[in-house]
Amino acid sequence: QVQLVDSGGGWVQAGGSLTLSCTASGSIFKTNVMGWYRQAPGKQRELVATITRGANKNYADSVKGRFTISRDNVKNTVYLQMNSLKPEDTAVYHCNADICSGDGCYHTYNSWGQGTQVTVSL
Repeated sequence: QVQLVDSGGGWVQAGGSLTLSCTASGSIFKTNVMGWYRQAPGKQRELVATITRGANKNYADSVKGRFTISRDNVKNTVYLQMNSLKPEDTAVYHCNADICSGDGCYHTYNSWGQGTQVTVSL
């Protein structure tokens, strides 16, 4: 019933910018913490950024000052604005969300988007 769809990846030269979007749809009472993860070939998945429903933000040290996470609670959408991109940012990016359904959030669960590829060339 609930689906997360992320998009916005592509090819970009070092120093360029991309914006990722992820929208949750279906039987949702509200979304709580939302975030972005990334995984490059041969590397472990890492947390990039998170944002609470109240818009408190946390970033990995490697992206702090370059990436900005934001959200629209009405649209159940989270964004990741990526500036000053580096080849080290190349990875598949997945959005993630803590979701509750039913009156008073009687049911809670975690969902993932399908992933979008970001490739940064030198």
